[in-house]
Amino acid sequence: MAFVRLLALPPEKVLGTHFKDFTHPDDIEADLILFRQVLEGRRDGYTIEKWYLRPLGEIVHVLIHVAAMRNADGEVVRFISQIEDITRHKVHERQLAERAAQLELALEAVRGGFWQMDILTGMFETSDRLAQFIGGPAAARLDLERYVNRINVIDGAQADLTPLIAGDIDQNVAEYRLDTIHGERWMRCDRRLLRDSDGRPVIIVGMAIDFTEERRRIELLEETARTDVLTGLLNRRGLSIEFASLQSAEGFSVLALDLDGFKDVNDVHGHAVGDLVLQTAATKIRSAVRDRDLVSRTGGDEFVVVIAGSRSTGEAAAERIIERMREPIPIADQVAIVHTSIGGVWTAAKQDMFSLLQEADALLYEAKAAGKDAVRF
Repeated sequence: MAFVRLLALPPEKVLGTHFKDFTHPDDIEADLILFRQVLEGRRDGYTIEKWYLRPLGEIVHVLIHVAAMRNADGEVVRFISQIEDITRHKVHERQLAERAAQLELALEAVRGGFWQMDILTGMFETSDRLAQFIGGPAAARLDLERYVNRINVIDGAQADLTPLIAGDIDQNVAEYRLDTIHGERWMRCDRRLLRDSDGRPVIIVGMAIDFTEERRRIELLEETARTDVLTGLLNRRGLSIEFASLQSAEGFSVLALDLDGFKDVNDVHGHAVGDLVLQTAATKIRSAVRDRDLVSRTGGDEFVVVIAGSRSTGEAAAERIIERMREPIPIADQVAIVHTSIGGVWTAAKQDMFSLLQEADALLYEAKAAGKDAVRF
């Protein structure tokens, strides 16, 4: 009964007929070839997409799985067919193709392109423009595996399609790095889910656009906003951001320090020499600690260093900084002598940065009162 409803015919019009009677003329020959191959024993069955015609000329797009039952002599005694109406699915595909063609025109001035994934069949294909952007002018379209293999593994979670495939969401935007003929590029991909009339997920379409330059501008602005321009160290804002993500099971030491004698150098030799002294001091401080430790210039000749680890680790770092800063700083045909004082506080568990700095500053004043190259913990 399902078949007669598919054809929109009464049962008596279907019984005793041949499949050719309902098949679109363009599809009859291909179906007959496969049908004869089954009769001749060259295959046991076949799968084919084709069109059926309804009485008023309406086309029904179907997917047919045909299997043969044979007797002991190998002769076909019966055919069993499973017929699936995929008309709505094909309408979605056509609409998607038309939309993709229109959007491809809109992409003339940008780098990137489209891809689509058929959730029902698992078929994934990129547009020619996206394939050529990735692999060059002669590149073939990419399947899902080859596309995914070009995504930076660090960005795999961003690129994951699972929520869309499951129908949990209808749209999202992913940003990930993609290996292309132009090198690794940052792609912003707008992914949208298309559903059939019953609300089932059927197709995902993605528009992937190269936004590497925009990303670099944003990163540069972010870096500038958190970096001291003169020394290249973290500024106060950058220190707060980095401290928030710093992890250590052994605690933290916060060192507050400033340069003893810097004002005299600045007054005698001028601001240009003063800037050189600050830059050299920053290099000395940075070289006295580990790469994972935080070094910040928080203003003037004031610096803050955060050391992850035990109290003794922080104390040892403070002594190394004192030793490095004792070395004279060459300026033209002279040398500048500046020293440093350090106030340090150690905490077993991360606390508010502002509170820790207040404690370290108080100890810094004690160190300065004790004389040059002093450390107070």
